[in-house]
Amino acid sequence: AHTGIGETTGFFHGFVHPVVGSDHLLAMVAVGLWAACLGGRALWSGPVVFTAAMVAGGALAFAGMDVPFVEQGILLSVLVFGFFAAGALKLPVVYSSVLVAFFALFHGHAHGSEIPATAGAMMYTAGFAVSTLLLCSVGISLGLFFQKIGSGKLGRLIGGLIMLCGAVASLS
Repeated sequence: AHTGIGETTGFFHGFVHPVVGSDHLLAMVAVGLWAACLGGRALWSGPVVFTAAMVAGGALAFAGMDVPFVEQGILLSVLVFGFFAAGALKLPVVYSSVLVAFFALFHGHAHGSEIPATAGAMMYTAGFAVSTLLLCSVGISLGLFFQKIGSGKLGRLIGGLIMLCGAVASLS
């Protein structure tokens, strides 16, 4: 995702990892935007499932288990979540949760693979989990705010811009 960005130890560095990686940041905000579009139980199930599956993916990496196509999965998640947010596409909660969990495993594996042997894995993981929930909450807040002021299309526009960013990144 973005290795070599400096020392990555402890809660703070785990917290910062999703924020400084545009791929992670965009996907997590898009999950929140999409959750706001879905509403109801999906409003929080998407971000919670994303975070839980991401922690599981991190544990796989920390345990030395390989997951193929991590970078491609992360990039595809930006495209997919941006697309779903842009289209305000409705899926049953169980299907949206499965989709979110699938892509979160890639994000988590990227995070987990960057935990140095000398770092406290639990604190690093807690850092990226908290950061993820906050980024998803930003997406939820934006989506709900735009709905409240009668400009739900702005949330969809942001979803489209996230998708466009993912498309541009796939070309490089």
